[in-house]
Amino acid sequence: MSAVFRKAAYATPVSRTLVAADFPAFSFGVFNDPPGQVWADFTHDTDEFVVVAEGDMEIEVAGETARCGPGDLVLIPARAPHTLRTSRNAGSMWFYGYGHFEGNDG
Repeated sequence: MSAVFRKAAYATPVSRTLVAADFPAFSFGVFNDPPGQVWADFTHDTDEFVVVAEGDMEIEVAGETARCGPGDLVLIPARAPHTLRTSRNAGSMWFYGYGHFEGNDG
């Protein structure tokens, strides 16, 4: 698997404070998605990180797909097409931010 997906990068329960501290030059936000939520075919002009805090998600980045759960980190390069799908069985909570990975890749 590529460097995009880093399984078990964070201990569970995932600490919002720790994730934000690991990416100090990035914006920081939280999504709470209902079961079956899909964010399809997004691209951004900046790099993005995603850390799954709760739930089960399928995340696709530039054609590579992985099942992600609590503690998994996904590093999405600028302009890479990506899709996030929350399991139909339960919702998800995930942390995200936008910035630049140079010298700060989690």
